Amino acid sequence: MGPLRMNGVLIITGASAGIGAATARMAAFSGWQRIVIHYGQDKAGAETTAAMVESMGAQAYLLQADVSKPKAIEKMFAKLRELKPGPVGLVNNAGIVSPHGSIGDLTPERVQKVFSVNVFGAIEVARQAVGLMRDWGQGGGIVNVSSAAARLGSAHQYIDYAASKGAIDTFTLGLADELAPEGIRVNAIRPGLIETEIHAKGGQPDRLERLAPTTPMGRAGTTEECAEAILWLLSERASYVTRSILDVSGGR
Repeated sequence: MGPLRMNGVLIITGASAGIGAATARMAAFSGWQRIVIHYGQDKAGAETTAAMVESMGAQAYLLQADVSKPKAIEKMFAKLRELKPGPVGLVNNAGIVSPHGSIGDLTPERVQKVFSVNVFGAIEVARQAVGLMRDWGQGGGIVNVSSAAARLGSAHQYIDYAASKGAIDTFTLGLADELAPEGIRVNAIRPGLIETEIHAKGGQPDRLERLAPTTPMGRAGTTEECAEAILWLLSERASYVTRSILDVSGGR
């Protein structure tokens, strides 16, 4: 077990469900001792995640923040600064999707809402996390959660969501270059068709059933498969990996 897991603080945004919750559970199982469970609205889901983390012997810290509001993120990190210092791992995962639609549906209000969480919020979370890493002086790593939509474009579905994740890809590359001299590695994963509730939230509960057979591997992925990739990128086993975007998409 490496020092990052033994002594570090793992911050997971959007950990009440889906990929975030799976990452928290697997992190506890893998030996992370202190895990921050962030949630936006789903307190019950976050509490369930926290209970599972603690059942595996790790310490869970439950924190709520609307990541579309910079002041809320700032307050969350103010609370984190009260913890015992250590290396910091960030899983920058919180994200939203609007109902599926085409260009005519992409009103300024809709696009603003998506980008306020998926881009502006993610960048501010990363900024605050880097500040924490620098203040504590024990290094760390970042994994941003993008989407295969950034490559595919998601025409007639979620072009705004896809564009927001394209921004995250570019942000990952630039931030990795900027932080590499400090020993802070920055990577991302691009999940494809994954078994989460995000499809239902986008108004297409049958999306996986329709599209999964079209992937080269012929099936949807699981949140646990995404969590494996995230935790590998944060681990010492990936010590020479930065500025990489790993597709977890079944070849799609």
